[in-house]
Amino acid sequence: MGFESGSISFRLLHLPQPLPERVVARFARHALPPLDTLGAGKVTGWVSGRHLLDRNLTDDNAYYGGCLRLTLVAAERKIPAALFRAECRLEELAQLAASGQDRLSARVRSDIRQQVTARLLPQMPPQLKAVACVSEPDGRRLWATALADRQVDDFILHFHQATGVSPIPLTPEAAAARRQVDIRQWDVSCFSAEAEGEPVSDRVGHDFLTWFWFVSEARGGMMTVPELGSFGLLLEGPLTFIMEGGGAHEVLLRKGEPRLSAEAKAALLGGKKLKRARVTLARGDQSWVCTLDAENFVFRGLRLPPTEQVDAVSRFQDRVRLLALFQDAFLGIYDQFLAERNDAARWQKTLAEIRRWVAGRATRR
Repeated sequence: MGFESGSISFRLLHLPQPLPERVVARFARHALPPLDTLGAGKVTGWVSGRHLLDRNLTDDNAYYGGCLRLTLVAAERKIPAALFRAECRLEELAQLAASGQDRLSARVRSDIRQQVTARLLPQMPPQLKAVACVSEPDGRRLWATALADRQVDDFILHFHQATGVSPIPLTPEAAAARRQVDIRQWDVSCFSAEAEGEPVSDRVGHDFLTWFWFVSEARGGMMTVPELGSFGLLLEGPLTFIMEGGGAHEVLLRKGEPRLSAEAKAALLGGKKLKRARVTLARGDQSWVCTLDAENFVFRGLRLPPTEQVDAVSRFQDRVRLLALFQDAFLGIYDQFLAERNDAARWQKTLAEIRRWVAGRATRR
């Protein structure tokens, strides 16, 4: 789903400078070309957030509820593989029958493929792939539904071409850099005494999500974020564990109650760290639930607290407010992890606590 309703899957991005004046006119110069001009190649361009064919961008359709709301669309004609193979084979059999030969040369088969492509491709309807984005009014926060790294890179490229501004993905490393924390100076942490010396993951996101789990279970599951109040922390399965080096590189636990399973304890004792899990932040009667891919801070299927707004624009504004609140709370918790992790003496005490938690976790079948 998009940002207007339902759950949201997205990446956090930061705009390092304000967007230029008349920014919509800049996007309009890079709008999606008319689909009836689409040939054999792929075309990419911007449309409004109303629908994927709304390519005539103006301030009226590019802004919604005070937010800049746009979609980057890639359009391409493709011949279904099964149809293409069948049409090629049909032509090959016809030529074999006409020539009386047993087989066709590679050059003839190549010519047939080109002829079939030229005949069928113009008949194929365009296939559209979209990345929606929303930017706060007068702000530097940007949310985009580009999840894979390649998608993000393509989105940033086209955003920069249109505006001259390159959004910065707020990965764990980038979010640390914004707080002047140099994670390159950190030693690799092993959360299990039994796995000391093993090649455990050195990714800060994996450390953070495992620490989040520890805080949710061993420290009462409550954290106070300045100016926002106290939040309850909960972590649930499915759980994806990761470890560098030989052996099982990744382990996925998803049935029953994975976090209480013997397999989860075995994974932690073996030096594995959490790569992905379902996390919940709760404040009062509000809760935000999503699956967090900790390696790059990819948020999948975020469920926002329900809004009581009736009309569409007010409901969208309320959802953007709740999304911004989730980002502030999440990054506030991450900032507290960074402060703890960046203090060598304090982290040694935390590491000892985590190891005791790992060794003493109760399990059940």
